[in-house]
Amino acid sequence: MKVCVIQPRYSMDYSEADACFREMLDLIDRCDDTMDLIVLPEYGDVPVATPDGAAFRACVEKYNAVIAEKAAATAKRCHALLFANYAQKTERGFANATHAFDREGNEIGVYLKAHPAPSEVKTMAQGGNELDCAYSYDYAPPYVIEVEGLRVGFMTCYDFYMYEMFPALARQNVDLIIGCSHQRTDTHASLEIIGKFLCYNTNAYLVRSAVSMGPDSAVCGCSMVVSPRGEMLLNMKNDVGLGVIEIDPAKKYFKPAGFKGAMKAHWQYIDEGRRPWLYRPAGSMTLADDDHLPYPRICAHRGFNSIAPENSMPAYGAAVALGAEEIEFDIWSTKDGVLVSSHDNTLDRVSTGTGRIGDYTFEELQAFDFGVKTGEAFTGLKIIRFEDILKKFACATIMNIHVKIWDDMSADPMYEEIARLIHQYGAEKHCYMMSSTDQRLREFHEIAPEINRCVGWDGNRTDMLRMIDRALALGAEKVQLFKPFFDQSSVDYAKKNGILTNVFFADDPEEAVRYIDMGIDCILTNDYLRVSNAVRAHVKKG
Repeated sequence: MKVCVIQPRYSMDYSEADACFREMLDLIDRCDDTMDLIVLPEYGDVPVATPDGAAFRACVEKYNAVIAEKAAATAKRCHALLFANYAQKTERGFANATHAFDREGNEIGVYLKAHPAPSEVKTMAQGGNELDCAYSYDYAPPYVIEVEGLRVGFMTCYDFYMYEMFPALARQNVDLIIGCSHQRTDTHASLEIIGKFLCYNTNAYLVRSAVSMGPDSAVCGCSMVVSPRGEMLLNMKNDVGLGVIEIDPAKKYFKPAGFKGAMKAHWQYIDEGRRPWLYRPAGSMTLADDDHLPYPRICAHRGFNSIAPENSMPAYGAAVALGAEEIEFDIWSTKDGVLVSSHDNTLDRVSTGTGRIGDYTFEELQAFDFGVKTGEAFTGLKIIRFEDILKKFACATIMNIHVKIWDDMSADPMYEEIARLIHQYGAEKHCYMMSSTDQRLREFHEIAPEINRCVGWDGNRTDMLRMIDRALALGAEKVQLFKPFFDQSSVDYAKKNGILTNVFFADDPEEAVRYIDMGIDCILTNDYLRVSNAVRAHVKKG
């Protein structure tokens, strides 16, 4: 197979857009019918650096249809498979897309960039390009198309940095990885490392097209072809033009899987030895983080506690299995400093014990049954640690963590331990801390500023806007309104000031729907399934 990567000139001067675009089209015209596969760089419709989102959109509007037509015509003229990256029109605007064409110029696939870069996600007001990235927060396996007996996978620019993606792509048994890219801040040495590492770990060929930022540039460029061995077969460095080379996509690299082991691909050998607890949560079991998961949400208060003991693993597990966007739970500290989950600080209502949690060590608490009072079927349940919840559900749902020791103004707020556990399980963006004590929220923010905070009700029964003002003073992201001490003015005031609103609580589906119509973002409920079903149906109906 004869492959061709096209590396055009790229300018940091926006006024050169027309010139750079014409030069790229001229390079495409140099392709001929001896080529089997042609790859163009990322953003064929944005041929220069743009000063802002408006200029980016202007380029797309001006060049998008031209490059789309040119790509299809070139595939047909050269009788080659062709891959071109240019914006895809969506209901929300435009998305970063790589378009695949067969030898007759028919579009046979569209890959939407799995990991849009921060500049693509940000709105124009934030200085970004405001692309449609909503799809990228939904679970999807690696995108692969089959053409002419080959399995083709894709990576675009920022995707190359997501090494967690490599094993998932490898398991798709891809033969080729098409990389339409810019990577304008990476050195040639770095780009070579990334490309070699990718191919060695996927047992596939990489065909990557980028842009040249000039003969003296130490960054970007490096349109390349790399073999499954990790060998650099072609590297254009800063050259402008066409890079052409013959490859055999069926030729794979196998090696002994360990000393005297069977011959296997590197990724197969690695899979044999994986220890899952050593890795960040990833894959289909993870959820979009708290900053990106859509609203409205339903939060299972103390888990799905109408069918299982509150603040128990069965209650949390049932809620997560049913698709709860959030679970809420409370944490206290034992006598020996172990963080545990319980609504009450006393044992009498929820267990066979008596007295305060803080008067017992964690080991002593194990003597009490935390399930039997709910029903004989739950006999034998023990109190659970905060770490147990993180270990099982980190990144599988958003955790609304009510830190009761902060409300109680305990002598030791345990900021460092709480933050350490959250970081240990990679859940800092999948949780938020809730407390009615502003001082504690402020102090915790100094320890872990990356973790979101929610202001809780402080007992004020008359000032409907006070809670939002407290959140604004703290710089907190959310408030947890407490019925009946809020009204429509509370919700409107929060929205006006960019504050998200939870409400505690609604177990009646009709009440929950009314809250959604008020503009509430997240409803806490003790009856997760009924309330969730009602809200989902209402939102779907519009």
